[in-house]
Amino acid sequence: MKTVLALCGLLFSGLAFASGGSEGGSPTLGLTDSAIGLVCVAIFVVAYGFVMVEEFIHLPKSKPVILAAGLIWILVAYLAGQHAPDSPMLHDVLQHNLIEYASLFLFLLVAMTYINAMTERQVFEALRAWLINKGFSYRKLFWITGTIAFFLSPIADNLTTALLMGAVVLSVGSDSPKFVAVSCINIVVAANAGGAFSPFGDITTLMVWQSGHADFFEFFALFVPSAVNFLVPAAIMSFAVPQAQPNPETDTVTLKRGALVICGLFLCTIATAVSFEQFLHLPPFLGMMFGMSYLFLFAYYIKMSSPEEHEDFSQFNIFNKVAQAEWDTLFFFFGVIFCVGGLGFIGYLEIMSTYFYEGWGATNANIAMGVISAIIDNIPVMFAILTMNPEMPHYQWLLITLTCGVGGSLLSIGSAAGVALMGQARGVYTFFSHLKWSWAVALGYVASIYAHYLLNHNM
Repeated sequence: MKTVLALCGLLFSGLAFASGGSEGGSPTLGLTDSAIGLVCVAIFVVAYGFVMVEEFIHLPKSKPVILAAGLIWILVAYLAGQHAPDSPMLHDVLQHNLIEYASLFLFLLVAMTYINAMTERQVFEALRAWLINKGFSYRKLFWITGTIAFFLSPIADNLTTALLMGAVVLSVGSDSPKFVAVSCINIVVAANAGGAFSPFGDITTLMVWQSGHADFFEFFALFVPSAVNFLVPAAIMSFAVPQAQPNPETDTVTLKRGALVICGLFLCTIATAVSFEQFLHLPPFLGMMFGMSYLFLFAYYIKMSSPEEHEDFSQFNIFNKVAQAEWDTLFFFFGVIFCVGGLGFIGYLEIMSTYFYEGWGATNANIAMGVISAIIDNIPVMFAILTMNPEMPHYQWLLITLTCGVGGSLLSIGSAAGVALMGQARGVYTFFSHLKWSWAVALGYVASIYAHYLLNHNM
């Protein structure tokens, strides 16, 4: 029974985020065998099932998980009232989950606003047009787009990077579906690998950073393993890319006023967030919100210094960029954090921690978690691990950051980058076209773990 519950805990309860963990473990009711507890698991299973088929039923992923969160906490409150009526645990767990969500929400909101502002100023469109007009061969574009994805995703996040580079390969490879399919796999691997060595590159690394398990600069110890993860499958797949030259285009894009300044302000905002955490010991979201003021003031300057007839005066409203944030994603995080906050309070994640980390050992468990993230998605897996907060040395926390970050590349459904590109290159980049090269991606996965061991095992 405990084995079944542990596996269910990973598959169905893996979505709670704990910043800094709770010393000695999070408080639980210890009622995992109760009928109501199992009903809570079933509610989350159904809700997450709707999330997994979002592409087919077109129901935004936030809606089922928010509904599930409400239902689960109704039942959790009933259980707490029956078994611990005078305990402050229920209130403490809710407060903890709220603080974690608020920190993640504010951090991501600032990053999304900056990305939207740069998109509106045509920063990414100009990069796409430049690559298209250079007249590179398909094989050169394969390496260029992959390399840009690897180095851009630590700043712009892996999802944005994948969509940008995907637009490039679709534009230049309209006459070569084989080039598009292989390049999309390369972009997914590169974007996920690049995101693994930066707190800004993926939600999973951001969570590890905000949880306090690694300082900002410590993530760069994963640079070489991440590069290995990208380069091994890329080198193998490059032989399948044709050497032909795509038809050149004459598309030109002009940056709008202030585009490069906004890019600079975004870098300053990142530096501010890092400085708040490293030197002032303040949470990174506070530095990000402070950095948002840079963009607000610069937007005001653009608006006030533009002639009335100029488009900047009427169109560049920074609050519009806030409104264009991925609200479905932000509300989705609310749902999953509170869903599994409730399931963790019942006690399921405690079982999972005992089964995997005490039974298998940290190294085996962390490698397995990376493989599992290719099926479940890396974000829920990392949420579960941070909630369990197993006792691990620093080397192991970097290992799980690496494996959860790059493990999602094993399958097209294992990361947001892969799912997004399947929608963007529908019919060309598919689950099975990715699966054809999963063996090469797996070689990169193994090689990156070995590289991490060689370089960082003495940490």
